Order: sequence, then C-alpha cells, then structure tokens
Amino acid sequence: MKNAILLLAACAFTTASFAQTPETEVKVRDNGTKKVVTKTGKTNVGQALENTTDAAGNLAKKTGSKIKSGTKKGVRKVKSGTQKVGKETVKGSEKIEAKTE
Repeated sequence: MKNAILLLAACAFTTASFAQTPETEVKVRDNGTKKVVTKTGKTNVGQALENTTDAAGNLAKKTGSKIKSGTKKGVRKVKSGTQKVGKETVKGSEKIEAKTE
C-alpha cells in the first residue's frame, strides 16, 4: 500500500518537478563592477520527488538483500535435510540387506 501511494505521488508531481524558480543574485567584484547571476534550484516538489525516489531505491535494496539471505538459509536447510534423509536411507537399506542374508 505504501509503495502504491509513493508511485501515485511520483506520477502526480512529475511534471511539477521540472518547474524551477530562478533566483537572481548580484555579486560585486573586487574592481567594483557588478555581476548578475541567475540560479535555478529544485522546487519543493522536485526535492520531495527525489527523496521519494531515493527511499524507494533503499527499500528495494533492503528487500533484495532479505530475499537473498532467506534463499541462502532455505538452501542450507534443504541440503542438510536431504543429507539426513540420505543417511537414513542407507541405514534402512543396510538393515534390509542384513535381514535377507
């Protein structure tokens, strides 16, 4: 549910994130001349969208690592289980051979 809300928010504000508000700054140089500098930065919506993207990336990375570690644990359990079953099968077949002799 949380991911669906994040996706919806990302889609809703995608076009708004590209809108930037320019800032005009006047710098005075050492020789007394003035230089006008116009800067464009991210809007609040753009910054929020970037934060949401970063959070989604972090969530995906954590989920992937949990799945990977869970898979490794499962493989270990299956391997040890099959070894136990194999040993029991060998013991059972040895008992049957001993009885038939």
